[in-house]
Amino acid sequence: MLTVLIVEDEPSYLDALRITLEPEGFTVETAPTGREGLAAFETTRLDIILLDLMLPDISGLDVLRTIRRHSDLPVIIVSAKSSEADIVAALELGADDYLTKPYSSRELVARIRANTRRMSTGEVDEVLVVGDTALDPSRYEIRIRETTFQLPRKEFELAQMLMERHGRIVTRELLLEQIWGIDWGDSKTLDQHVRRLRRRFEQVEGAPSIATLRGIGYRFEA
Repeated sequence: MLTVLIVEDEPSYLDALRITLEPEGFTVETAPTGREGLAAFETTRLDIILLDLMLPDISGLDVLRTIRRHSDLPVIIVSAKSSEADIVAALELGADDYLTKPYSSRELVARIRANTRRMSTGEVDEVLVVGDTALDPSRYEIRIRETTFQLPRKEFELAQMLMERHGRIVTRELLLEQIWGIDWGDSKTLDQHVRRLRRRFEQVEGAPSIATLRGIGYRFEA
C-alpha cells in the first residue's frame, strides 16, 4: 500500500483527496502547512507527496527546495496556479509533475501511479549508451563525453525514452502516457522538460540534439 502525503491548507480539498485516494488503496497523510509537511517528510515513510504552492506559512516552492536537498521522492505539485512561469519554477526545482486545479480524480490517480511505479518496483535498468552519451539509471545521470549531469526523475525518464528510440520519432502521446501516466490535453509539463534537457545538451560542444516534429513528437539525434 502506497502512502501519500498531501500538503494542503484548504480543508475541502483535503477531504476530497482523502475520499478519492483511500478507496484506491492509498494511505493518506495530511499536513495543512509547509512546516508540518516537512516534519512529516522527515518522520514518515512516504511514497509520494502532493504539494500545494500556496501555503499559509512558507511557500510550496520552499518546501520543494528543502525536500530536493535530501531526497528524490516523487513530488506532484497540485495548485490553482496555472501560468507557465509557475510551472517552470516548480519543474526547475525538481517537481516530477504539475497538476492544475480543478482536475479529475481519474487523472490524479493515474499520475500518482505513474510517478510511483519505478520506485515501488525497484526497477533499475542497465546503463544505456548511444554514441558519446551514456544514461545511468542507478545514479539518474547522463554523461556526454566528460560532462555529467544529474537529472530529476522525470527529465531522466524523458531522456531514457528518447535514447531507447534514438533516430526514431517518439510521439507526444506516447511520452505523456508512459512517463506521466495518462494522455491529457495540457502538455506544458512535457514541453518544459524537453526545454530543460536541451539546455543541458547545449552546454556540451557536439552534444546530441532533440529534434521537434511539430504537433507529432521528438527525436533523439546522436
